[in-house]
Formats: sequence, structure tokens, C-alpha cells
Amino acid sequence: MSLNIREFSSRAEGFRSELESLLAWDSVSDNGVQQAVANIVEQVRLKGDTALIEFTNQFDRRQVASSSELEITREELALAKGRVSIELVASLEAAAERVHNYHERQIQPSWQYQEDSGTVLGQKITPLDRVGVYVPGGKAAYPSSVLMNVMPAKVAGVGEIIMVVPTPDGIVNDIVLAAAYIAGVDRVFTIGGAQAVAALAYGTKSVPKVDKIVGPGNIYVATAKKMVFGVVGIDMIAGPSEILVVCDGKTDPDWIAMDLFSQAEHDEDAQSILISPDLAFLKAVKASMDKLLETQSRKDIIKASLEGRGAFIHVENMDEAMDIANVVAAEHLELSMDDPEKWVEKIRHAGAIFMGRHTPEALGDYCAGPNHVLPTSGTARFSSPLGVYDFQKRSSLIYCSPEGASELAKIASPLARGESLEAHALSAEYRILKGANGE
Repeated sequence: MSLNIREFSSRAEGFRSELESLLAWDSVSDNGVQQAVANIVEQVRLKGDTALIEFTNQFDRRQVASSSELEITREELALAKGRVSIELVASLEAAAERVHNYHERQIQPSWQYQEDSGTVLGQKITPLDRVGVYVPGGKAAYPSSVLMNVMPAKVAGVGEIIMVVPTPDGIVNDIVLAAAYIAGVDRVFTIGGAQAVAALAYGTKSVPKVDKIVGPGNIYVATAKKMVFGVVGIDMIAGPSEILVVCDGKTDPDWIAMDLFSQAEHDEDAQSILISPDLAFLKAVKASMDKLLETQSRKDIIKASLEGRGAFIHVENMDEAMDIANVVAAEHLELSMDDPEKWVEKIRHAGAIFMGRHTPEALGDYCAGPNHVLPTSGTARFSSPLGVYDFQKRSSLIYCSPEGASELAKIASPLARGESLEAHALSAEYRILKGANGE
């Protein structure tokens, strides 16, 4: 099977505008989706479990009669773990430990310092009370999504973690439930879609209201998350998965072909891009892709993805490759070369950077340690991977001694009066110490 992948040259006229078109992604849901989600969210907000059961039966083709049927107990999670192969359980446990260990290094302690006047300033770090984790369900098995969303919350010290996972046609995925048990999820509900997001945001009699919702989902889930933001926090609105590989031309073409496939197989909208200054290497990778495509079980999805949004980009040198990489601001960036440490210094925008020929992005998806929940669609310019910091709040600490309050008031008062806020000024001025000279 031959692939028709777009090929670009950085030297061609109009390259930058073509690159911009290649990267463009409109993640905004249409009016139909917006209206449907708005109705679902409002019904769950008003009617609670009654609406939740109605929508679950309608969209997941179930016959739930009572809200108690929606929850899976910890004992049931343990039984599900027992039905999973010993080898897979061992991999889940090893991955969970690696993700936990990495995120432990993100913990930030509260801090404070004291000024000469006795004023104390600082910051208090506090974990969120309760977090909701959305996990895709049904025939799809995404245990890695469970680990990546739950482990940093556990490390952060979140008080309670509520997981929701849809079970279309009553299909329960033991691997996902095993991951939930291993990760230490507190409660699991078999609900999904916009109705699950609404239940987490507003709370029902059976589903607790959370402070933040994290985890991937379809366009209805993403739209619902946007809609309830402000009532609760959310992690991000993720677009299709994407990978950018920058290679000097010396890596095995089959390796690079499979790295590009690894993102393309997610769905037809995923994006895989290869940049190299070696034109012969680009052709070799294309030949490898044509050869290997027939061996892939998801070859039709891979083909649609690569032909729809994939690209090869020929550049003049590695410096130019780095410049383009910063424009792309990819979710996953592979620097497949001899000296990645040298070139990584030039990268300003990327969700995760995989350095060297032996570091495929797939390892990061499962067990390397860093989080695989990453900014997409160029948002790596201002966003970061999911981490412990997403499950904590920061409160400022201010303590003024009498002397410190007096000093600060002399600064604050003119500023407050400059803004015509007299009560602010007087509130500060009341703290000014009166000395022997009448000041």
C-alpha cells in the first residue's frame, strides 16, 4: 500500500503559509454539538441522578434502574484486577511506580521569609479536596490514561479521586478497572459523555461534586468541559494527538516510520510530521512506511491520518529544523540524532521532548515516567504537561508586624488615593505608627 504524504521544502516560496495551513486545527464544536451538550448539562444540573440515568441508558444502551448500579466498588475493582493476566498487572504496577516516582520530584513545599521589619511573606501549597478523572471506556482500553491522570493527583495529596468511565452496552474493561485499583482511585462510576462531566461538575445524590475534572474524551466531553469551566477547574481541551520527528538522517528508517505510525494510528485527525536535512533519508522513510503499512492492524486509520495531516519537510540544516520545531510547538517532539543534548537547548516550545535514537515517543505514553497528558495544537507555547502542580492550589501568606504594617501603609496610602479609593487608604493609614514626633 502506497502512501500519498505531502512533501515540503523550507526553501520553497510560500512554505510558511503552507506550514500554517498544515498545522491548523479547528477544535470548536458545531452548533448542534453545543446545543446537545448544553441540554445534557442543564438536565443533569437540575434533575441529578434521574437525568444521569436517563442519558446513560440512552447513549450507552444500558438498562440502569437505580443510581446504585452506576458505581463499581473497590472490591469489584480488585476482582477485575484478578481477571487480568499476571504479566499485564506487573506492567501496570511497574508503570504506576515509575509515574509516581517521577511526579514526586514535582512536589513544591510551602515557603515563607521574614523581612527586617518583621513582616512575613510566603506561599502555602494545598492539594485539591476532590478531583474527577474521565477515562474513555467500552471496547477501548486506556489503562495508561488512568495512571497518568491519577498518579500526579495522588502524589499531590488530593483527598478523594472520583473516576468516571462509560460502559456502552454494559461492556466493562477489566484492564481499566485494574489500573484504577492499582492507582488508588477512591470511587468509580460507569458513566460517560457530557452527562458524566455535568455530574462531576454539579454533583448529584450519588456522584460527588469535584473541584477539577481531568482526562481525555470525545467532542461531547471536551465541549462539556468547556461549558462547566468556572464551576470547576479543567486540565485542558486537547486536540488530536501529534508527533514531530527531527532526524539527522542516521536513524534506521524503519524505526522512524513506526514512530510516525504510532501517532497516526490514534485516529484519522492525528498528525505525524518528519523534518530532516537529508532528502535521501526522507525518501528512505517513505519507502519504509509503504513497506510496513500493510503489517499494521490499524492501517486504514494510519493511512487516512498520514495522507490527511502528515508531512515530510526537507530543511537546509539542523538549525532551521529547530526553528520550524518551535513554530510547530508539537505535543511530542523526537530529536532522533547523535547529540540531542546540544539541540534541545534550542527548543522553546514542545509538550514532551524525546532525546536520541533509542527514545521513541511510545515509551513516554506508558512507562517512562513523565506525564503523557500534553498540550496539543500549538498550545505548548504557553501550556505544560499535566503534573502535581495541576492538583494543588497556592495561597499567598502575609503577616505584618506593627512596624512592617506602618512601613507598607506609607507606600499603599498614596497609591490608594491615586486610585480614588479612600477606604483603602484609610485602612492602611490606621496602621501607621505614631512616633514621639507625631508622625
